[in-house]
Amino acid sequence: MKKISVVLIIALLVSLVALPMRTEAKTISEFEAEVRKYTQDLENVKSKIVTNEAEVAKIKANIASIEKQVKNAEAEIEALQEEIDQSNAEIAEKSEESKKIIEYYQISNGENIYLEYAFGATSITDMIYRMSIVEQLTEYNDKLMDELEALIEKNKKQQENLTAKKKQLEKSKNELMNQKLKLDADSAALKAGMPGIEQQIKSAQSQVDFYKKLGCGANEDIQACQYRIEQQNNASLPSTNGFFRPIENGYVTQWYSGCGTWDKYKRVCSGHIGIDISSNNKSIDVYPIAAGVVTARYYDNAGALVVKIKHNYNGRYIYSTYAHQRNFAVRVGQYVTANTTIGKMGSTGNSTGPHVHLEITSCDWASEQGGGCSWETYARYSSYNPANYVRFPSRWSNR
Repeated sequence: MKKISVVLIIALLVSLVALPMRTEAKTISEFEAEVRKYTQDLENVKSKIVTNEAEVAKIKANIASIEKQVKNAEAEIEALQEEIDQSNAEIAEKSEESKKIIEYYQISNGENIYLEYAFGATSITDMIYRMSIVEQLTEYNDKLMDELEALIEKNKKQQENLTAKKKQLEKSKNELMNQKLKLDADSAALKAGMPGIEQQIKSAQSQVDFYKKLGCGANEDIQACQYRIEQQNNASLPSTNGFFRPIENGYVTQWYSGCGTWDKYKRVCSGHIGIDISSNNKSIDVYPIAAGVVTARYYDNAGALVVKIKHNYNGRYIYSTYAHQRNFAVRVGQYVTANTTIGKMGSTGNSTGPHVHLEITSCDWASEQGGGCSWETYARYSSYNPANYVRFPSRWSNR
């Protein structure tokens, strides 16, 4: 029994030491600089959208030009085919004429005693004249047929070239269409992110105003300032010694990975800065991980219901975030305990099914009562793996 108690005590001490002690809090001056940076970022995004739209306009013009060239090529191919068909018909006709002339010529060269009579010649001179005419007609027809056959070959070659050109034009058109689709998608993503950036600017500016009104100095750590002033006014939160799971029973559906690649235009991480949990009861109550005060509740850009709570741990503030809830059961400014229902698990916003997305951070960007950091700092640098502070077995049936 003593051994077990010692192990439990050591485990508790390790967990307490592991709790977040770092902070990404800034001074008012740094916050003001971030507001200016976000404003410039927003202008850059708008500029990129304008550039994309101008590029799309050029692509559309090129596509229209290619479509016109394809139609012209098709018309030329059709005209060439008509010429080929006509030349073939003339060759057939001339072949028949040549055949008759050759037959006539062969008769004239035969040893038929009625040759002179057959040709109707009145004299040898007349016969020679007639034979000369036959030879000239045969040579003319042979030459004409050679020219027609050469024209057919030329037309066929031109037709092959036009067909190849048409294929190349269609390939270029498809490439331009793909490029247009990519630019359209990029612009759509940027436009979708714009309200988020504007919201970040508004939030950062409101925090600047909040800390100035609170009486923090321009170069004072704003979270430390807030904690000090709240202590002086006896408005500080009760200290948090431990954390609870946010639902009574459930399981993990996605683990924490942290912020991966940061997209400077869309201002999002490629990773997962929280942990997702669910339950067989798809409308189970959601609770805070510890006592604290509700600092924000809102719908995010995708429509997810979000609640944020501030906690006091060892003289520093930490924040917990609960997303995708079905409803709100608390208001901003409300003090809550670990047993206060803050809402029901849901699937609002960008979600594939009912679950709770839990984040634990050392600062917050959306708090209406200060928060100490911007969105970028929050997403990239302030998040902690909730599993380091709240135990999540494969399944659980109590908090």
